[in-house]
Amino acid sequence: MLTNLQIQNFALIEYLEVSFLEGMTCITGETGAGKSILLGGLSLVLGKRADMSSLLDGSKKCIIEAAFDLKGYELSSLFQSLDLDYYDQTHLRREILPQGKSRAFINDSPVSLSVLQQIGNRLIDIHSQNETQSLLENESQFEVLDALGGNNLLLNKFALNLQVFKKKSKDYTYWLNQKNKSLESLEFKKFQFDELDSANLKSSRFLELELKINSLSHIEYLQSHLGECILILENDTSGVFDQILRLNSLTQGLLKKSAQFSSLGERMKGLAAETEDLLGECKILLENLEANPNELEQMQAELDHINGLFQKHKVLTVEELLEVKNTLEKELQDTLNIEDILKDLIEEKTKLEIELKKIAQSISNNRTQSALVLELELKNLVGKMGMPDAIFKIELNQSVEYLINGMDTISFQFCPNIGGQFNLLKKVASGGELSRIMLGIKFILSRYKKLPTLIFDEIDTGVSGKISDSVADLMISLSNKLQILTITHLPQVAAKGNHHFKVQKITSQGKTRSQLISLTVDERIEEIAMMLSGNKITPTAIAHAKQLMN
Repeated sequence: MLTNLQIQNFALIEYLEVSFLEGMTCITGETGAGKSILLGGLSLVLGKRADMSSLLDGSKKCIIEAAFDLKGYELSSLFQSLDLDYYDQTHLRREILPQGKSRAFINDSPVSLSVLQQIGNRLIDIHSQNETQSLLENESQFEVLDALGGNNLLLNKFALNLQVFKKKSKDYTYWLNQKNKSLESLEFKKFQFDELDSANLKSSRFLELELKINSLSHIEYLQSHLGECILILENDTSGVFDQILRLNSLTQGLLKKSAQFSSLGERMKGLAAETEDLLGECKILLENLEANPNELEQMQAELDHINGLFQKHKVLTVEELLEVKNTLEKELQDTLNIEDILKDLIEEKTKLEIELKKIAQSISNNRTQSALVLELELKNLVGKMGMPDAIFKIELNQSVEYLINGMDTISFQFCPNIGGQFNLLKKVASGGELSRIMLGIKFILSRYKKLPTLIFDEIDTGVSGKISDSVADLMISLSNKLQILTITHLPQVAAKGNHHFKVQKITSQGKTRSQLISLTVDERIEEIAMMLSGNKITPTAIAHAKQLMN
């Protein structure tokens, strides 16, 4: 509910602040007094595009702020989805700067115009004879039928199932493409995998091959050097081993004469043992060194093969080659599993389609029943508003596709006169007829859901007498369920309101400004009397105004 509106430096308004209450508020005033300016300012704070020409003083910024009581509107989830803090008392503010820039805020948090519009559209619904296009949109027509049919839970269930179905369909398309691609490259991938698998790749293999090849490539050098080492160690006359044995014998003789040589004796014994081990290892190594051209050739071929694999797969280590092999193995396995995956997805899609069609049929059945109720109730309501012969026909047809709200298409048809032909509402209804139809639909819809504040901008234009009384009665009845603001030229409507404001122009010091004035009971009587008598207050007009208000 709109509770407060502040407008500063906009069009003919220098500064205006007004509070609004529940029920029906009527706004009257002479043509050109500024009623449209009030709506223009409110439209800006709801996200309409700004125009620099709307600034009263081009050197100052324009500020428009609206306060709302959001209790009962269940908007906390919407605020959360937009990453906004929710408060029951919420403020929307729009600023237009002299430089032409525009800024928007919700509860002092900067927001984009699209976010402002999303919130604003849930708070205020503005209707005029030129702005009833939403009634002609299928989305709005379904909204009415679904509210009457209690389809909210079914629609949520349908949307969730549809989301899963689309995901499964997307997965199916992906795996089907993967299958086609895999079949094309299956042989090549299998060749690559077999090539890597036959290479007997191990993390240490590359280093092992390099060491062995290095040894076999220098066999003569290694043999000659090892032979010389053995000769130096065990030469009969001057070998190192014999000399160390002699040193060991001498130190043992010293030890027999004095214990102070015990450390030297132990070290010499150890040296002798180590030299003996060293000689033995050299002999074993020499025995194992054997020229083997065939083995060298095989190992070199294996190493060349691994190096070729490095280049082919653009890697540097055996570990990376093993990763490539594992990836190929997984892809080959996935290719073999694709048929199973596709089969599972088809089964899941089939189950979801059965469920979707079942839910869609329930939604459609409820809509069919709602359409009958809406046709009858609309006929009765618009009949009271000067359209006694109007008939409505709402046709629902099944779509072959899954739509966001079921599987129905809608055709909202209208016949204004007896003996006339049914045609689409948007093709045959006049602006005045659409306005009254909209009023009737909102009246019906208000019984089933919480509606935003409704603002009617002279939708009663062109009606008078008894019809205007009916329009006023419907508005006041509707205002028992939601807040209504109506701009009107009809005294019958103005007299029925719970609250009354008058827009008027005031000229002072060569400047013209628009003001919005709250009227007392006596001021209301005078205003309605002027509306009745054409700006000339007469005793008869006063009496008639009092009668209308009572």
